[in-house]
Amino acid sequence: MPKIVVLSEYCKGCMFCAEACPKKVIGSSGSANAKGYQYAAALNPDDCIGCAICATVCPDAAIEVYK
Repeated sequence: MPKIVVLSEYCKGCMFCAEACPKKVIGSSGSANAKGYQYAAALNPDDCIGCAICATVCPDAAIEVYK
């Protein structure tokens, strides 16, 4: 089963990952990091297919996908 890890301190909350995810796995965590940004989180991790599109579109390299 694929696993998504969001490096919350690097995330600026642009949500490009959430828009790009074909399975709608990622969304806003509702929490803020130390810089005040609402970071992304895997809200439906069991639906992840491991495509890593989220990691590819992230401008801050804040997402890692493990297969």
